[in-house]
Amino acid sequence: MPIDRKKIGCLTFPLSVIYEMITGIRNLFFNHQILKQTTFPIPIISVGNITVGGTGKTPHVEYLVKLLMKDYKIAVLSRGYKRKTSDFILAKQTSDISEIGDEPKQIKQKFPKTIVAVSKKRVKGVNRLLTDYPDLNAVILDDAYQHRFIKPGLSILLIDYHRPLVSDNHLPFGDLRESKREIRRAHIVIVTKTPEHIKPIEKRIFIKDLNLYPYQFLYFTSFAYGNPHPIFRKSSVKADTAMLKDHQTALLLITGIAFPRPLYEYLRKLNHRIEHIQFPDHHAFSYKDFEKVRERMNQLSHKNKIIITSEKDSMRINELKNLDKSLKNSMYYIPIEVKFLDNGAKRFNKDLLDYVGKDKEINRLHK
Repeated sequence: MPIDRKKIGCLTFPLSVIYEMITGIRNLFFNHQILKQTTFPIPIISVGNITVGGTGKTPHVEYLVKLLMKDYKIAVLSRGYKRKTSDFILAKQTSDISEIGDEPKQIKQKFPKTIVAVSKKRVKGVNRLLTDYPDLNAVILDDAYQHRFIKPGLSILLIDYHRPLVSDNHLPFGDLRESKREIRRAHIVIVTKTPEHIKPIEKRIFIKDLNLYPYQFLYFTSFAYGNPHPIFRKSSVKADTAMLKDHQTALLLITGIAFPRPLYEYLRKLNHRIEHIQFPDHHAFSYKDFEKVRERMNQLSHKNKIIITSEKDSMRINELKNLDKSLKNSMYYIPIEVKFLDNGAKRFNKDLLDYVGKDKEINRLHK
């Protein structure tokens, strides 16, 4: 289970103050051009957050890829969090997570024709992409809000509805990577994981707390969950949403993501016979972990037992090729897609396509 850092606040709060000072000085250096930013001759779209993990970056990056790939040649550049390599690597469908990380692997698996690369140094990564693909139309920088050595033409900031910035603090006491004031750098702010039937008063309170500038666009999105997909292609057990609801079926949710609450709540509405084993974010699943899973499965007394996980977790679980066949046949992931609320997709899509296709400056987008 994740550690509640606020319970040890006497230790973490002073460190939080120091962290805030360091990030503040760093941003000041960039603002006054003491630290230089690099610009590029093609559209650069940055997607990131201010809080640590769990805002839904990967589904939103996938939304951008799906939107742009039909008409433009695009690339996704990530640092490849928790990979065991450090150089620039061009992702292949056969690439291991240890080479490129779970998120780039997921994007490459879903969009095999899209260029996906990882690079610890993003400036060098973009330069390499432009050298190898001179006909590239745009680059999407994944998890790059704090990577200020590149000046993006369009910066998209994601904020988790369930973790409003107004009530958060800096690391390690809270989850903030930098000051809430730095929202001002975003051209577009998206509040993710919003309840689909949010009340107008709740939305107004959230908007008031954000206190955005007139030049910033604000959107609210939620997740649309799809039917379960087998993690291992040779799985013999067929599952759909109707089967998950069956009164003779019990669900065992396994997660290694930062905030599994929305997925758990979605499944809980379908079937209250659900148990949850939670691992740390980006957990490297082992065969020993699945001994624990098997024990918990054996404790379930229902006729049908299904193991459910997130799509990102399935990337790591899939690499355990020698898992017991009975476990493999019971394992499924739930795919998710981004859904814009209040018919926001039409305006968002137009702005993105205008920026990439017509080379409109971002300030002109907001007039």
